Amino acid sequence: MTTTAGHRLVIVEGIMGSGKSTTTRFIAKRLQDANRLAIAVHERTDPHPVRATDELEHWFQPWLDTTPAQLAARSVARWATLVEATKADGTVRVMDGQLFHGDLTNLFLMEADAATLSGHARAVAKTIAPLNPLVVYFRQDDVEQAIRAVCEERGADWVTYQVDWKLAAPYSVRRELAGLEGLIALYRDYRRLTDELFELLPLDKLAIENSTQDWPACQGLILQALGLGPRCRSA
Repeated sequence: MTTTAGHRLVIVEGIMGSGKSTTTRFIAKRLQDANRLAIAVHERTDPHPVRATDELEHWFQPWLDTTPAQLAARSVARWATLVEATKADGTVRVMDGQLFHGDLTNLFLMEADAATLSGHARAVAKTIAPLNPLVVYFRQDDVEQAIRAVCEERGADWVTYQVDWKLAAPYSVRRELAGLEGLIALYRDYRRLTDELFELLPLDKLAIENSTQDWPACQGLILQALGLGPRCRSA
């Protein structure tokens, strides 16, 4: 990780339940406390500045309305608009996912090929580079344990929602994924993809293994990367 001051965009990534939303709010608050204009952009923000599925009739099933190439192009255009807005108003956007956990997730569910997936990640990275972004990537070594933990925390209705949505996608249907076990298998594949894409990003980035949920330690590393805290040593 290269530590550089003056980030005008922060993106917090990780699988569902990894702590993205809470950390997004934490970072925005600490930036505000440091007298920087900053806002947290939650994944449920509506209208969302970069989510490319919002105009689609079936926004939660984009494979019914568009192709991977069309969705990828729409996504990059949205990011370009965000970059111009940030340059104009000077506000630091702290994003809850959206580099991976957003349109790229949809491309994955649509069974986009490897070239489309990596090309999209590279195109977004190139587009946002003028903002000197920091990408924080939460990672848990045991995907199954992480998915089972968030499912237990959020309850049966939420699990049913996730299964009904994500396992109806072309990627899941072709592999005959079903139930909670299918959701876990899906996220194993997804995490392999995002691990690979994270390594390719030519951006300032910080990977944190946060299975233990030692949030003070995680927050210390993030604040150090943002130039907002004392120097910390990663494990």
